[in-house]
Parts: sequence; C-alpha cells; structure tokens
Amino acid sequence: MQIFYTPDIAVNTELPDEEGQHAIRVLRLNEGAEILLTDGKGTFYKAAIAVANAKHCRVDILEQWSPGKLWDFTLHIAVAPTKNMDRLEWFAEKATEIGIDAITCLNCRYSERKEVKPARIEKILVSAMKQSQKATLPALTGMTDFKTFVSQPFDGRKFIAHCNEGEKPLIKQIYNPGESALVLIGPEGDFSPEEVALALHNGFEPISLGESRLRTETAALVACHTLHVLNQ
Repeated sequence: MQIFYTPDIAVNTELPDEEGQHAIRVLRLNEGAEILLTDGKGTFYKAAIAVANAKHCRVDILEQWSPGKLWDFTLHIAVAPTKNMDRLEWFAEKATEIGIDAITCLNCRYSERKEVKPARIEKILVSAMKQSQKATLPALTGMTDFKTFVSQPFDGRKFIAHCNEGEKPLIKQIYNPGESALVLIGPEGDFSPEEVALALHNGFEPISLGESRLRTETAALVACHTLHVLNQ
C-alpha cells in the first residue's frame, strides 16, 4: 500500500495539496478507498477517503499505530555539501533508506558550496521515507557554520572523519553498539587543520572509515551503514 505524508494529520484530516492530488488525479482513488498515512513523527495511520474531488481529499482515520524505530540509537551525520547537489541528495536518499535521525549541512573553510535549498532535500527525504516504509522523517538542518556546530552539546559519542596525519582508529574499533553517534564528514578539500583541532577540543574523536580515500557523499554513507552494521 502506498504511503502518503501528512504531517498535520493528527489535527487536520485533509491531505496536503500535493499528496491529495496524487491520490485523486494520479492514482484515481475514490471515496471509500483505504490508504496508509504517516505524520513523519513516528506514527502510521490507516484511513479511508471520505471526500475526493479536484480540490480536496479528506480522510477518516480508521486506525493508528507507532511501530518504533528499526534502530535503538540516535544517528546524526553532519556533512559539507558537495558542489554537485545531486551527490548530496543521493546521500540523503540512501541514508534515509538505511536509517538516520538527523542530517546537518556544514559550512567549512574548504566547502565547495556555501548555500543549499533545504526544501528540495526535504522532498527527497520524504520520498525516501515513504519508499522505505518508515514512519519517521529525518531532521534536516540547512547550512550551519562549522565553529558554531561543533560547540553545540550532543548526548552521545562525537566523531570526526578527516584525512590529516595522526592516529585515527577505525570507527568499529572504538564505537560501542547502542551508543548515539554524531559524525562529521568534511568537503572534498577536507577539514582544515584548525577545524580538526577545534573539533577535538570540543570532544570529537578522530576516526578512519577505511584505507580508501572516499568522496564526501560516499564517506557519509559508509559512516551511516557501518554504524548500522555494528548495531546488528
């Protein structure tokens, strides 16, 4: 059953315009048809279409349930957006399919891109959430200054993956399953030495994601997948 994203369904039983038009005009669903909704906050709703016309699609809620997350830890990845937005969008889509709680776009010294359009990435997150049949939409934060971000509190382990010299154990060697994790992934030009030093000063631990030199979006996805594997 196709899932529709209805963030305000708890207080408004009319589907958002885009979702309603898809149900009525594209799928040609009629009144009485049963559909599956999610508010993106962890709850699924089974509903029946009560009103179906060119302007409105209203439903009656039949049942609701909260399945819970498929993982028992919090995963937050902060990544410097690439010059080619398609690559960041690819990461956002695949990370949502695998399972992620939050994505932050970092503005670093060597960042190739200084601006992003969160609305476009948000649509990709919604689509990936529905396609992978999840009920929780990852939180998305637009461009955030690196210095500001690393000084913020986080309840869990904090890691930075960088290419500078120094001891960097594999993440699997120091991470303990069940721990919430925040991982910093830098731009193609890597973090600056000053940024690495600032992150370490704020409690981030340096890590390696393997011997291969990875592109930004690949490194971010490897970190996401590795943490899930370690928690299985």
